[in-house]
Amino acid sequence: MTDDGRGPIETATAALAAWLAGAVGEDVPVGPPTDDDTGLTLWPLALRPARQTRGTGTREPYRFTIRYLVSAAGPTALAGLDRVLAAAAEAGEPELVLEAGDPALWVTLGATPRPALLVDVPAQVTPASPVAPPVLHPLRLHRLALRDLVGRVVGPQQQPLAALRVELVGTPYATHTDAGGRFRIAGVPHDPEHPGQPVRLRLVGRGRTLTAEVDPADADLVIVCEPPAR
Repeated sequence: MTDDGRGPIETATAALAAWLAGAVGEDVPVGPPTDDDTGLTLWPLALRPARQTRGTGTREPYRFTIRYLVSAAGPTALAGLDRVLAAAAEAGEPELVLEAGDPALWVTLGATPRPALLVDVPAQVTPASPVAPPVLHPLRLHRLALRDLVGRVVGPQQQPLAALRVELVGTPYATHTDAGGRFRIAGVPHDPEHPGQPVRLRLVGRGRTLTAEVDPADADLVIVCEPPAR
């Protein structure tokens, strides 16, 4: 919809009627042709699909073409039709189609056949943009720091577990334990305002997958993997 509440068809029709009035020198009424007409008349006949474009992000407008019938009733209207042809040829638009002589068209409209032409006008329906919620509070930048997450993975009797994959759940950060069961994940985002907020680790290896919540601020982080229950 436009700012004045009109849709694309109504807007295109009003614009074409104004262009015709400028070319002819008098108003051109909008309505289906009848045997009582004198002069030119304008009427939308069909909506025709147009090639759609593809984009990323925001939704693209839906594009189509409106085909109008411009007919001339009475001998005096022929001069007006000549002016329309000349104005369109000089400006290069709108697109005129000289295919309005089909007798079936006039039978359908219930009017006597007369000189006429078709005008194709492009139109589109633009999706409404989502309204952003109002900002009620001053904007505040919250910067995350980076830190290393260091620890050890051991089994029963503090036996180091080597070659285990240690993943920080929900992130691409991962590493493996060394021969002493030690691991280090570098560059882990850290919120200084919440230093004790736990993080979740996933341990994969030896045919098992385990998860553990740990305190990233723990200077002596040890994860104990118990053997599976039998």
